Amino acid sequence: MFRHVVLFTWAEDATDEQKAAVAAGLGRLPDAIPEIRAYALGSDAGVNPGNHEFALVADFDSVDDYLVYRDHPVHQAVIAEHVKPILAARAAVQFTV
Repeated sequence: MFRHVVLFTWAEDATDEQKAAVAAGLGRLPDAIPEIRAYALGSDAGVNPGNHEFALVADFDSVDDYLVYRDHPVHQAVIAEHVKPILAARAAVQFTV
């Protein structure tokens, strides 16, 4: 299995509506991209200071399936329309499980 983990920190002026649109848009991706095997996302619980604000974990059968997801037009549209306009920082890692 191949895992993708991404963390986001939002711009200070990001609204709750914009943040909700990111979650909704990303949350629709498993229905649009059959290569996704497992998918979890959510806002930080606020327990520790300095954390990123939002996380996504996606599992795939292979690197090739991850690449389909990465480059999929629906995924790219969510990034362009919802993520990038409010993004302050991003961290990501991919690894074999």
